[in-house]
Amino acid sequence: MGKLQGKVAVVTGGTTGIGFATAKRFVDEGAYVFITGRRQKELDEAVKAIGGNVAGVRGDVSKLPDLDRLYETVKANGKIDVLVANAGVGEFAPLATLTEEHFDKLFDLNVKGTLFTVQKALPLMNDGGSIILVGSVASVKGTASFGTYGATKAAVRNLVRTWTVELKDRRIRSNVLSPGPIRTPLVDLQPPEAIARMVATIPMGRIGEADEVAKAAVFLASDDSSFVTGIELFVDGGRGQV
Repeated sequence: MGKLQGKVAVVTGGTTGIGFATAKRFVDEGAYVFITGRRQKELDEAVKAIGGNVAGVRGDVSKLPDLDRLYETVKANGKIDVLVANAGVGEFAPLATLTEEHFDKLFDLNVKGTLFTVQKALPLMNDGGSIILVGSVASVKGTASFGTYGATKAAVRNLVRTWTVELKDRRIRSNVLSPGPIRTPLVDLQPPEAIARMVATIPMGRIGEADEVAKAAVFLASDDSSFVTGIELFVDGGRGQV
C-alpha cells in the first residue's frame, strides 16, 4: 500500500518539472491528484502521461476566479488531504534595470498566487492535512539579478511560519520544500556554461532531478512527517547549507 493511499491531493503548476514529478509520484503512492496549468495542451499531455487517478484543471493561480473554478471542481470530488502550491515563475533582472512589470509578475504569481491558493483551499482541507509550499534555495542565497525572485521565496517561507501557528487547532501542517538547481525543461534550455556555473556552487557536484524533490514532497505529504511542521526542507545538494 502506498504512503498516500486514498488521499486527495492538489498540485498547482503540475504540467512540467517539479510539479509534474510530484503529481506522478503522489499517484504512484496511491493518491488521486488534481493538477493545474495555464495551457490546455500541456495540461492534457501531463494528465495522459501520468495515467490514472489524475485530473487536470486549466488556470492561472494569480487569477482568483481561476482558483475558485479549481476548487469547485475539487469540491465535486471530495475534500483535500494534501495541497502542493508549486506554481511559480523565476526571471533574472538586474536591480538597476528591473521594471515594475517584472516585480508585479513575480509577486503576483509566487506570493499572491500561493497565498490565495492556500486560503481558498482551507474550506476543503481535511483537519490533519498537509500544505506544502514550493520555495527555493534562492530564499537564503544571493544570486546576481535574481533578487526579486529570491524575495518572493523568502515571503513564502514566512507565510509557512504564520500558517503553522494559525492552523494548529486544525492540525494542518505547513512546510516549505526548497529545491536548489533542478533539471527541468527551463534549466535544460540554459547554455552549457551557465549550467556549469550552477554545478560549481553545489557541493554534491551535480544538478538535482525533479523526482528527488518529489520524493521529499511525499515525505511532507505523508504520515512519515506527522510531527514536522513549519520547516524549510532543502533539496539542494548542499548549495544553501555551506
